Amino acid sequence: MLWFSHIEVIDRTGASTVRQLVDMRRWEEFLEAIPAEKQARCAQLYTRLTAPRTALQMGERTIRLDQPQVMGIINMTPDSFSDGGKNADIETAVDAAFAMTSAGAAMIDVGGESTRPGAPLVWEGDEISRVEPLIRRLAASGTAISIDTRKAAVMEAAVTAGAAMINDISALLFDDRSLEVAKALNVPVVLMHAPSHGTDPHKGGDYDDVVTNVFDWLEERVEAVEAAGISRDKILVDPGIGFGKSLTDNLSLINNLSVFHGLGCALLFGASRKRMIGALSNEAPVEQRLGGSLFLAMKAVEQGAHIIRVHDAAETVQAVQVWRGLRDAALTARA
Repeated sequence: MLWFSHIEVIDRTGASTVRQLVDMRRWEEFLEAIPAEKQARCAQLYTRLTAPRTALQMGERTIRLDQPQVMGIINMTPDSFSDGGKNADIETAVDAAFAMTSAGAAMIDVGGESTRPGAPLVWEGDEISRVEPLIRRLAASGTAISIDTRKAAVMEAAVTAGAAMINDISALLFDDRSLEVAKALNVPVVLMHAPSHGTDPHKGGDYDDVVTNVFDWLEERVEAVEAAGISRDKILVDPGIGFGKSLTDNLSLINNLSVFHGLGCALLFGASRKRMIGALSNEAPVEQRLGGSLFLAMKAVEQGAHIIRVHDAAETVQAVQVWRGLRDAALTARA
């Protein structure tokens, strides 16, 4: 439902960055006019940019990526920034997850450790005890489940319980065993950018050009994970909105989200209820950030994000459905 007529070519040489907008009708002409080594790089990025993304196989569920999908968030943590821990009770969490999938969420992302700024590290045993019972309950109903964790032992326990995707904010770098375990589990994996892979994922964040810096980092990480034996069609990328990034950094990433299609991976976007919304709306508290969350979600959809990770699943699904209706109407020839 999306298309493009121009390509922005970003050429970085040392500290110099040159941007050029190229009309697709002149693409071949443009390629012929640049050095051979740059031709090869442009051809590689163009192939990645335009290649269809393979559907995700999550257990018995097939999640198509030729249309935007919504991922609902369930935090099994007593100190969640977004809901204050209201879903930490398993019955409440089960009801919340079923409400999300009933509303049209394609999958549920279950987490057992808060990664908000200043949150304490959770022992892997405690994290497993928080998420495993919920995953078993949801998996029994056929729900597609992602496990939000950076610990290998939690990945193993969650997938054994029925999870079918790994969502790691450290891009499999926090735990020395994560890459090996993710390969063995053979499920899709989300690699997110964060400036630090220690206990505080928000530490650092010194960028000279945040968009190209994050792109380059993710490209290197995808290639390393692929070289380790995980196929690119099972790798998703997430630019990590809010993790070690200023308000200006976040805005730049969101406004340039489409550049990440050049990685050749499915794109996951998560900005739901985040601090930047409050910063842009008179310091609105977490529970009053629905409007901003929906706008950012649809901004990502308009730039081709494949999965939108949200707390307010029903409202986001409705927004996506309306967007799809408008796009369908625009693409349908008039009688």
